Amino acid sequence: MENFFDNRRILEMIWKRKFHFVIIGLIAIVLSAIFSGPAFITPKYKSTARIYPSNIWTMSNESETEQMLEVLNSNDIKFRMFDAFDLDQVYKINKEDPNYITYMLDAYNTNVSVNKTEYETAEIKVMDYEPNRAANMCDSIIHFYNQKVREIHKAKDKEMVDLSMKSLTKKKEELKGLESSLDSLREATGIISFSRQVPELTRGYVTALANGRGNSADTKKIEKLYDNFSETGSQAMILENKFNRTASTIDSLTDIYERYLVEYEKDITYSHIVEYPFAADKKSYPVRWLIVMLSTVSAVFVGLLVFLVLDYKKA
Repeated sequence: MENFFDNRRILEMIWKRKFHFVIIGLIAIVLSAIFSGPAFITPKYKSTARIYPSNIWTMSNESETEQMLEVLNSNDIKFRMFDAFDLDQVYKINKEDPNYITYMLDAYNTNVSVNKTEYETAEIKVMDYEPNRAANMCDSIIHFYNQKVREIHKAKDKEMVDLSMKSLTKKKEELKGLESSLDSLREATGIISFSRQVPELTRGYVTALANGRGNSADTKKIEKLYDNFSETGSQAMILENKFNRTASTIDSLTDIYERYLVEYEKDITYSHIVEYPFAADKKSYPVRWLIVMLSTVSAVFVGLLVFLVLDYKKA
């Protein structure tokens, strides 16, 4: 056994059986070339796309690109791809199989990959038996990504639209009630605006008294209005201030509501396409020269081991 892997002995044996090794190598080359051909291995074509994220907000410590990868690799997009391209037929998986989802995800993940590049782009690679379908699948993944992110944003914006509208409706009802109370108070007391009328009323009353018209009909009206201000002026002032604050709040809520409504109604994309996919004109799988080389090396190595064993037994 000590001489089994003796270098000199191995070299002598290789030289002695060189024609055998040549024949083994040629047979391996021919057979591997045949069995790696399209008759035995269906060729696949690769399509690639690169995209940058845009118009999105980060929800955690992840970068925008990492968040994009989360969506691109989500099962939701994968299931949409299954239906859009009838991938169960492409991958030859029966929908009635109890492990259908598992097999489909395995096949999809084998043929489709989405990864981050060193330049923070998301790279989508699709391998398929048809070059046009591979390119279309790349396009569809980007389309479904934009659709998915739009749904997420719209759901959040719709929630904010509904909340702001609810607050706005509540404040408008409150303003309507304050307006009704003010109208009743104005009709009963003649107080139109406490802050504006008080200075004018005081000035008019003092002027009437100074001019000796204290018993005139106009002065009596002023006195009555003055008494009303004394009795209900504070209430009128509180209602006015509350009315003004509520009106100001309504203006702010209206701005918020309109902003969220604009966000909800706009239709935008959430990716910049850096590299568009195209239908490849050359297959990417299998790499026949690599298969032939590995098969030939393996066959020759196995032959070497066999000849070494035979030579050892003879010795």
